[in-house]
Amino acid sequence: MKLSMPRFDRSPVLVVGDVMLDRYWHGCTTRISPEAPVPVVKVEQMEDRPGGAANVALNIAALGGSATLVGVTGADEAADSLAQSLASAGVDVHFQRIASQPTIVKLRVLSRHQQLLRMDFEQPFATDAAALAAEVEGLLDGVRVLVLSDYGKGALKNHQVLIRAARDRGIPVLADPKGKDFTIYRGASAITPNLAEFESIVGRCADEAELVARGARLMAELELGALLVTRGEHGMTLLRPGHPALHLPARAREVFDVTGAGDTVISTLAAALAAGEELPQAVALANLAAGIVVGKLGTAAISAPELRRAVQREQGSERGVLGLEQLLLAIEDARAHGERIVFTNGCFDILHAGHVTYLEQARAQGDRLIVAVNDDASVTRLKGPGRPINAVDRRMAVLAGLGAVDWVVSFAEDTPERLLEQIRPDVLVKGGDYGVDQVVGADFVRAHGGEVRVLGLVENSSTTAIVEKIRRK
Repeated sequence: MKLSMPRFDRSPVLVVGDVMLDRYWHGCTTRISPEAPVPVVKVEQMEDRPGGAANVALNIAALGGSATLVGVTGADEAADSLAQSLASAGVDVHFQRIASQPTIVKLRVLSRHQQLLRMDFEQPFATDAAALAAEVEGLLDGVRVLVLSDYGKGALKNHQVLIRAARDRGIPVLADPKGKDFTIYRGASAITPNLAEFESIVGRCADEAELVARGARLMAELELGALLVTRGEHGMTLLRPGHPALHLPARAREVFDVTGAGDTVISTLAAALAAGEELPQAVALANLAAGIVVGKLGTAAISAPELRRAVQREQGSERGVLGLEQLLLAIEDARAHGERIVFTNGCFDILHAGHVTYLEQARAQGDRLIVAVNDDASVTRLKGPGRPINAVDRRMAVLAGLGAVDWVVSFAEDTPERLLEQIRPDVLVKGGDYGVDQVVGADFVRAHGGEVRVLGLVENSSTTAIVEKIRRK
């Protein structure tokens, strides 16, 4: 399946559900309490993170999407902390504040990245369901996807009203379900239970065939557009009426903490669908995102650069020959990771030891090396009839195989000035015995804060000399 990075900035999503605050206290543990056989934690750091539906909205915003959040909180310090952190991330927050009840808080005490204790401060909310539904209906215009983030804490009491309101406007509805009654999600475009939640409704599934069969019956019974079952180390299974099951393997390289992984799945799925991706591609992106987030501690959001890098790795474009659009995305990702971009260019007709040494020196000037290669017509104009010896695709393939080279791109003009204007490298490198001011594009690169460096060439190494030697023999 071919994946690409969606335009998440075109992805307005409305999230409705149970909002909570995930609070973390970190500290060292060096002794046991004299009062009881428990460790004493000296708290050195306190951290608040949005949880539940708030984490879903935060994940959408972190991907670059437009997220609006409707939820229920108390009128307290925890609600203020949530509202502030969400607003600073760009989430449009609409809280129904109930003065007589506390905001749901989950407090975790950690030492050396190990959770020692969790304390939950919560009680089911006495939500004004009619007021919440009216607020949601007032926000649906312009929204491309509605997410119901249900943790069973009382914010969602009228699922069917919300689902019908969205579907009447042609807006897909995704639901992350909870509880023993899935009929409240009837008519949803897709629901995303984990395997335990799914089996609590349909019964234990002995194998994938049974999972698919029972999933099909559940979709028919609840009139669902799709069913996505997240299966931990076994990945995900997407079921759709009239389509074969799609089984995606887990992508996690290392599982550190599964907290909030379901939030990451539904947020990435929603943002991708809102950006116009088809469901299978959106699910594959959500699977990649889940593989990233389980490698982080606690409730966490993944960023667009993190997901883009995973997509590039999946498509084999983390290194190698790229088109210009792919290259610009790769550069954006590299810069988001603080990497320094180096650019050089040439014909590289017959690759020799001088080229290899020069490219190794160029790579040492930064973190990523781009090699721009003249296409065949421009080489003929520059070098004369009979050149190039090797076609541009072969020259690029050889360059891409070098350990020093990250990305290879071609250009049709005699000089790479147009490419330089789009790439804006941190370092422009050329080899030769001329001055920095003679390098094409030097003024532009320096005007934008970059550096220009001229590296020496290895003596007695020249493509032209090699060609002439062959001709003489």
